[in-house]
Amino acid sequence: MATAANPSLAAAPMQEGSSGPLYVDTQHDDMVHDAQLDYYGCKLATSSSDSTIKIYNVSGASYEHTATLQGHEGPVWQVSWAHPKFGVVLASCSFDGSVLIHRETRPREWTLLYAAKHLHSSSVNGLAFCPHEYGLMLAAASSDGKVSILAHQPDNSWSFEYLQDCALGVNSVSWAPSGAYDDGLPRLMTGGCDNGIRLWKRSDEMVWEEDVKMETEHSDWVRDVAWAPPILPNVNVVASCSEDGKVLIWTSEKKEDQAERWKSTLLNDFGGPVWRVSWSLTAQLLAVSSGDSDVSLWKQGLDGVWSQMDTMSDTAATLQEG
Repeated sequence: MATAANPSLAAAPMQEGSSGPLYVDTQHDDMVHDAQLDYYGCKLATSSSDSTIKIYNVSGASYEHTATLQGHEGPVWQVSWAHPKFGVVLASCSFDGSVLIHRETRPREWTLLYAAKHLHSSSVNGLAFCPHEYGLMLAAASSDGKVSILAHQPDNSWSFEYLQDCALGVNSVSWAPSGAYDDGLPRLMTGGCDNGIRLWKRSDEMVWEEDVKMETEHSDWVRDVAWAPPILPNVNVVASCSEDGKVLIWTSEKKEDQAERWKSTLLNDFGGPVWRVSWSLTAQLLAVSSGDSDVSLWKQGLDGVWSQMDTMSDTAATLQEG
């Protein structure tokens, strides 16, 4: 998650056990839209309206710029790292309707693995790699109302298919963690411009279908959805945020021989647009990006009530407890 009080300054996501956030002067020439650490927390990727992606090696409180990736023809909204079992692979999406996938072939040297140029007829607003158990596959959400699924094939080609989601446009996508459901089928959640979220499932016949009808609880565009890491068996948690200023926590409990039902709880009304939500690796904390440059951290108490962390030292102590 990135903030942009200073357009070229990015706050790297807080690592478990760290003493605080790492602020990186990215030297981008325009607004920074996203910042993502890799699986090990050793590499940071940032994306910007200057059409580039910058890569940094991160160690403790220090960082070093190692590469600048180009190829997009418009603002780059989001980046996503693949699981390291596939190598050092990074995907990016842009206003230009394209998805680019780069690989680091040797330290500081990157090659373009696949260019899905004009994959969509409008801006690609969000993307995410799926859990590694399903292979090297990613989903991308677009303003053209579709979600594309790109999958790497044994012959090193890439296949793609489309889900017709929200006709008004799709802003975000998040995969269910592996093991979230007993049937083992891939699922993903999307957030759209119709103020709603949708849950999709790939059936045994390899066909994507809407799995559960979700109630529309937001009153404006849903900007982001984030599936929490699994905590309890058969219990799923998703956070959603919207331009209506609200962050909702969706909880589902799947009981035997009963249809899955999701219920939402209001985390907070921020009184202005909320752009991004992001979970810590242990699902203890939820980071919320709202307004022009605000990031707040929230923790759920034993009573089920969400509260904002008061100080950065409190946040670091919570992470160390995990």
